[in-house]
Amino acid sequence: QTKKGNQWHFGMKAHIGVDAKSGLTHSLVTTAANEHDLNQLGNLLHGEEQFVSADAGYQGAPQREELAEVDVDWLIAERPG
Repeated sequence: QTKKGNQWHFGMKAHIGVDAKSGLTHSLVTTAANEHDLNQLGNLLHGEEQFVSADAGYQGAPQREELAEVDVDWLIAERPG
């Protein structure tokens, strides 16, 4: 169970890693809806990425200790507003 705005939601999230050139999925992780996206980012990377493109939910990724050694260009959307 997780709250988004004023509504509560039950369910799951699918975290998907996709190759930018081929469009093929290379990793898929499912979690409870209340788990933060950043917790699974390390499981989506295969180690040969040159860049990572992600939505605003991943903004703190470059600062996370477990991702400090990942040598990629981070292309992360800004939060609205």
